[in-house]
This record gives sequence, structure tokens and C-alpha cells, in this order.
Amino acid sequence: MIKILAVCTGVARPVPGKSYKTGIFKTPTDAAIVVDREGLLGDAICNRKHHGGPEQAVYGLGSIDLDWWSKDLGRSIEPGTFGENIVIEGIDSRSISVGDRFETESVLLEVTSTRTPCATFNARMGDPGFARRFMSAGRPGFYCRVLRDGVLQAGDPVTYTPFDGEPVTMPELLRTYGRNLSEEDRLRYLAAPISDKLRAALTG
Repeated sequence: MIKILAVCTGVARPVPGKSYKTGIFKTPTDAAIVVDREGLLGDAICNRKHHGGPEQAVYGLGSIDLDWWSKDLGRSIEPGTFGENIVIEGIDSRSISVGDRFETESVLLEVTSTRTPCATFNARMGDPGFARRFMSAGRPGFYCRVLRDGVLQAGDPVTYTPFDGEPVTMPELLRTYGRNLSEEDRLRYLAAPISDKLRAALTG
């Protein structure tokens, strides 16, 4: 059985070179963190127009993603570097689809959408071109809704259950995010438990 390698939270901090604050700077904690439908208790979310909320309550990455980035960047990428809340052992976000579920003894998460990088991410990484690099890598991580509240802690065993319908993978979402979809693909997206925001875009 796989496990949670890290649970990460952050406080509001100034964005380098900007006039606003961000919660993207996250660090791992050994504590058990309460998680509900709005996310992790005590984790700063500064821009609620684009971040947080029930459909993006928890942002996850796999250990394979972080290992790949460490090799690609030539330095150790520690949990929380990309603003993720959880890192799950043995998971590669390229293989994760909308509707996949991660369950601990306490918490049940369901994947809703992918992360799309922004200017704040560039500032966090100290590289104005990092968002483009992140897009090209196709390892975007995954946002989850919380289907069952509880607590998350590093070391918690995790049961991974793939979605039993037609998959909509994270790399595919990153490339398209609802743009220029064929009618067949649009219906496939709508048949999965995608985020409310994307569903509205596809049905509006």
C-alpha cells in the first residue's frame, strides 16, 4: 500500500517583486492536519478567485513527479516547493485522471482538475519562464475535492482507486482545459466528476 510522504501548509508571504501576498510557499509538517471541504486547516489561500475552494481543496503531487523535477533541475526539490499540500508515494501525476480517489483511514479525496501555472509560480521559482517549463513537462499535479473530512498526516497509508469511466488525464487537461474540444471529448469530460468551473465552461 502507498502512503502520504508529506503534508504541507503555508502562511501568507509577499511575492518577490510584487505587491501582493501568496500562500504558495509551503513546508512539510509532521503534525496531523485537519482537512475539510475548504482545504487544510491553517493553510493560507490568498487569491480565492483562482485558488482554493471545495473543488480545489487539496493540491497533490506524486513522489515520482518530485524525483523527476529534482533530476531535471539538478537540485533537490523538497515537498511543498510547488505549493502542493500532499505528496503521495509512488504516484506519477501524468497517470492521474479526474475521478481518481485517494483514501486514508480518515479522509477521502477525489481528483477534480489539474493545476495550471501562473505568474506567482514563476516568482516563487525565481524564473520568469518556469510556468512554460512546467506546462511542457506535463507533470502538473492534481486538485482534489474532499468527500470525507478528517485529518491528514505524513505516513498515512493511502488506497488509490482509479476512476472507472473514460479517463481525462492531468496532462490532457493541462493541454486543453476545455479549449477546442471535439464534441466526443466534451462529452467525455462531462461524464467525469470534473470541477464545477470547468463543467460550467463546457455547458455554458
